[in-house]
Amino acid sequence: MRTTRCLAAFALVFAAMVASSAPASSQAVRDPILFVHGWNSSASTFNTMVGRFQTAGYTSNQLMAITYNSNTSNRTIAGQVQTAVNDLRARTGAAKVDIVSHSMGGLSTRSYLKERGGTALVDDWVSLAGPNHGTNTAYACYLFSRGCRDMIPNSDLLVALNSGDETPGSTNYGTYWSNSDDVINPDNSTVLTGATNTFAGSIEHSDFLSRSDVFTMVQGFVA
Repeated sequence: MRTTRCLAAFALVFAAMVASSAPASSQAVRDPILFVHGWNSSASTFNTMVGRFQTAGYTSNQLMAITYNSNTSNRTIAGQVQTAVNDLRARTGAAKVDIVSHSMGGLSTRSYLKERGGTALVDDWVSLAGPNHGTNTAYACYLFSRGCRDMIPNSDLLVALNSGDETPGSTNYGTYWSNSDDVINPDNSTVLTGATNTFAGSIEHSDFLSRSDVFTMVQGFVA
């Protein structure tokens, strides 16, 4: 009888140990996030969103925003994106990262995914108000900016990125667009075949970076 009670007690303790360890072992591991800004901007434009991700439980080590020269080719910038992805993976030990891009940042990151094999290392990719099929407003700066020339509808870069599969590989693609965005013209330029395309509401171009409802949508997508 005493032996039976001892075995029963041991079984209860063992079950409790398994139960207490299960949440930690089964908890989903967050991918670190790389943030890539748009034309004529900098990493600081993502400060609000980065802060919200930290409040949501991400560590500063898991979040990286880069700054690049907007007037260079997006294919050149894609090389910087590649370096940043490798650095972020190295410092966190993560197998893959997520990318959140705004505006022109969508083009350099797409170039990295499609032309540099980035789909193998990127789990989720987000385009906030990206000129994925070009924007007519880029004609205002195309004479002095290679980045702007890449954003003109049917530019060499866009033809390459949009030929065949617009969303290649196993990466999850998500786009968010607005009908009140004066920078992206036409409004639905952001939409990509094969992506989860979300109409975010009547949001101005720069407000995608600061609105809490946009953050909530992005957080849910990369979760």
